[in-house]
Amino acid sequence: MSQENVVGISLALVLAANLSGCASNSAEQAAATPSAGMNSSGQVVDSSRIEAGTGRAVKGINDWEGEITGTPAANSKFTKLQIGMPMKQVTDLIGQPTDQGAYITGKAFIPFYFGSDKHRYEMVYKGQGRLIFAGGSIGDFSGGHLIWIIHNANESGYR
Repeated sequence: MSQENVVGISLALVLAANLSGCASNSAEQAAATPSAGMNSSGQVVDSSRIEAGTGRAVKGINDWEGEITGTPAANSKFTKLQIGMPMKQVTDLIGQPTDQGAYITGKAFIPFYFGSDKHRYEMVYKGQGRLIFAGGSIGDFSGGHLIWIIHNANESGYR
C-alpha cells in the first residue's frame, strides 16, 4: 500500500470520527432541551406544537406502530387506550371528542402507494389531549386506527 493511500485512509478515519462525535453531541443537546410544546418535565403544554418523534415509540394491537407523548392527566380516559385500536372502539370507550378534523399526508401524493397513511384523523378531548388516527378511506374516516396519543391536561378542546 502506498504512503498516499495510507494518508488518505487515515484522513478519512479522522473525519468519520469527528463527524460521529458531532452527531452524538447534537443528539445529546436535543435530548437535553425540551421539544416545542413541552415543558422541562416532559409534560405537553401546547398540543398543536408537538412534532412526531417527541414521544416514545410503541407497538400496539395487531403490530400497529405508534407513539405516546406526554404524561396522562389524573383520571385520564386515555389510559384505557392502546395504539392500533379502531376509531369506533376508542369512541365507545372514552366518548365523543370536543373537536375533530382530518388532513392528508404527503403519502397521498406518492403514485402507487397503497398503505394506510394517506390521511390522518385527529380527535381533541378537552383536559385530556389529542388522538391521531391513520387509515380508513377518504369519506369514511371511521375505519382509521389509533397511531398517536398526545397527553395534555391543559388541552383547550379545540384544534
